[in-house]
Amino acid sequence: MCQLLGMNCNVPTDIVFSFTGFALRGGRTDTHHDGWGIAFFEGAGVRHFVDHQAAIASPVAELIKHYPIKSKHVIAHIRKATQGQVALENCHPFVRELWGRYWVFAHNGDLKDFHPVLDGPFRPVGTTDSERAFCHLLQELRRRFGDVCPPRQELQAALAPLVAGIAAHGTFNMLLSDGTALFAHCSTSLHYLVRQHPFLTAELSDEDLSVDFAQVTTPQDRVAIIVTQPLTSNENWIAFGAGELKCFVDGEPVQGHECAIKGDITAD
Repeated sequence: MCQLLGMNCNVPTDIVFSFTGFALRGGRTDTHHDGWGIAFFEGAGVRHFVDHQAAIASPVAELIKHYPIKSKHVIAHIRKATQGQVALENCHPFVRELWGRYWVFAHNGDLKDFHPVLDGPFRPVGTTDSERAFCHLLQELRRRFGDVCPPRQELQAALAPLVAGIAAHGTFNMLLSDGTALFAHCSTSLHYLVRQHPFLTAELSDEDLSVDFAQVTTPQDRVAIIVTQPLTSNENWIAFGAGELKCFVDGEPVQGHECAIKGDITAD
């Protein structure tokens, strides 16, 4: 299946180090060679790059590894196709507008017999189950809240049963962001860590590369990284529970009653 990478920060940060290790799984250290993509929020805008080539061979991926775009919310994806041909329109992440802001979504998994009725403005361009799920999520959120974006707590409470219902059709590990928060749902495999002061040196698992984050950060910086499988070999990654939905804001999971919500259905 595919792999996911998300970043949520309290200050604009580049994702070059994590993306370098992640991209190697797109054809060198793993078999996810059916396309890739990444999206960076910058203010109200989104920089969106996708390519149907394997990340390890893509000139666009090479650009990202050497161009330190700074963002507080990033979602990346490397694809191993299960539904839909290898084509640009089937590459994640997908982007749509709702409530006057962009939403970015990426999915890892395979949904069986998932054909929701899509009767609103959100329609898939490609042929993946992932894009259908994204359109369904936005359609149902707009149906519930109308033309006004709800507070984050209400939004997360509404997302919980929606993602659980989709996960009933198979595996639904996903990342979703509107540029103010990053939501992450786990069916089978997601991990996260929070980098903050005192920063340490991190070592990639997929490449002989390390970064001393103390040299490139300030004591106030805080960065949450969410990924399918841990990217570094010397940091303490925290595994999500099956069926868990977390919300990340300013580089950390939101604490208290809104931190993690489990749906009624746990996928395989």
